[in-house]
Amino acid sequence: MLVSLSIRDVVLIERLDLHFEAGLSVLTGETGAGKSILLDALGLALGARGDAGMIRAGAERLAVSAAFAPSAAHPAWAMLAEQGLDAAANEPLVLRRVLSRDGRGKAFINDQPVGVALLRGLGDLLVEVHGQFEAQGLLNPATHRALLDAFGVSPGLLSATAAAHAAWGEAKQAKAAASGRLARAKAEEEFLRHACDEMAALAPVPGEEETLAERRRVLQHGGRLIEAIEAAQAELGRAEAPLSAAARALERARDAAGEAMFAAVLEGIERARIEADEALAQLAPLAADIDLDPAQADAIEERLFALRALARKHGVAVDGLPALAAEMAARLQALDDGASVLAKLARAEAQAHRAYAEAARALSQARAAAAGALDAQVAAELPPLKLEKARFVTEVAADPANAAAHGIDAVRFLISTNPGTPPGPLAKIASGGELARFMLALKVVLAHADPVPTLVFDEVDAGIGGATAAAVGERLGRLAREAQVLVVTHSPQVAAQGAQHLKVKKDGADAVATTVEPLSAAARLEEIARMLAGATLTEEARQAAAALLHGSRR
Repeated sequence: MLVSLSIRDVVLIERLDLHFEAGLSVLTGETGAGKSILLDALGLALGARGDAGMIRAGAERLAVSAAFAPSAAHPAWAMLAEQGLDAAANEPLVLRRVLSRDGRGKAFINDQPVGVALLRGLGDLLVEVHGQFEAQGLLNPATHRALLDAFGVSPGLLSATAAAHAAWGEAKQAKAAASGRLARAKAEEEFLRHACDEMAALAPVPGEEETLAERRRVLQHGGRLIEAIEAAQAELGRAEAPLSAAARALERARDAAGEAMFAAVLEGIERARIEADEALAQLAPLAADIDLDPAQADAIEERLFALRALARKHGVAVDGLPALAAEMAARLQALDDGASVLAKLARAEAQAHRAYAEAARALSQARAAAAGALDAQVAAELPPLKLEKARFVTEVAADPANAAAHGIDAVRFLISTNPGTPPGPLAKIASGGELARFMLALKVVLAHADPVPTLVFDEVDAGIGGATAAAVGERLGRLAREAQVLVVTHSPQVAAQGAQHLKVKKDGADAVATTVEPLSAAARLEEIARMLAGATLTEEARQAAAALLHGSRR
């Protein structure tokens, strides 16, 4: 709800601080007293367009602040969070606007600078203004579907339709992705098959390049290696005789020296003979493995060239060829299986679409039923508001081509003010006074459905009186049980319904200024009597005012 409004230097208002209560607040005063200035000032705080002409004469700038106390669940908090603005749900929400003589303006939310567009968007969630010549919210067809749903559609149907739409979207996305992959695979199918054939013909194995390179080095130096092996064999063969002779010499002297003196040396000579024999045994097969056949060297060279050429072609290392071959084979297999996978995904998408269509149809039926109930309730409100010839119609038009998370329906509130004329949009059919009363009737019926917590009615009673004005006042009172209502009125019947009564007046002889006075019970009786009698108050007017006030409390 709107808690307070602070105005500085706006037209005839120098300094004004107003505090508002829950329920119905009425603003009364003589014509020209400045009631419209208050609404214009509130509009500035809510993001309406302003100009330097609104600045009070003699001042350099104007400033307006409006403090609100939305409920913790109000969508205003979510909007602020999305914008990264600090705001605590247990603290007032303050919208402030400053406008200078040079036309430059600033906007703030809780003293944090923001753009006017954000201020306007937040204002639309907090306050809705209805007047003779303009109205917000209900005149925008974009709000009608959500209002109808909140009025009479089960939240379970809405969530089921949204879930079905999301599932259908996921199924469509999965099929589209698979179709794209299949199309890309088909585009490169010829390349894949040729590459797989090349890989299969070459049959690379991990580590093959290093093995072949080592073998090639051996073959390139085969002659030198064989010469070295043969020379080593000859030297090792000649080493046998000196080792045997040394052993015999020591054995002959062993009787004189003792058994232990030469034992270690003889063991070493024996180990040397054994190691030499083993080395000779290992050299023999090495020599046998060295093939000096040029054909074998050419084959290795060709194999290495083919492997490296294929690796360069595919931009991988030679050791990466086996993995690439496996990947290409898998892609070919996926291509072969792609048609069946795509068909399976297409069936899943069709099933998801059928589920969504069924949920959307159920939602459409519920909306049609809710529309009938809404039309009947609004129709019951119209005759007392002097709109007995008018007809209200909620149009629910289903269009499967416009499928969305909220269903397939477009919803519009239409009216016809004269018998025989087709219903049309609210703003285009009704006159100013009729439109304001239509809005009131709708608001009364949609009180539980509309999330806007503060409603402002500017002279909703224009052009009516008597029983019709009383009906307007009674409905404003009923509406104030569900939302905070501010009404600018010239009707005593409406004013008598208020829980809070604010009188707008001009003060001063030389420098005229607009002020606002909260009325006590006695002052309120006098003001309503003035509204009944005009310039000259009579005891009869006071008695009539007392009757109105008494009747409003019942």
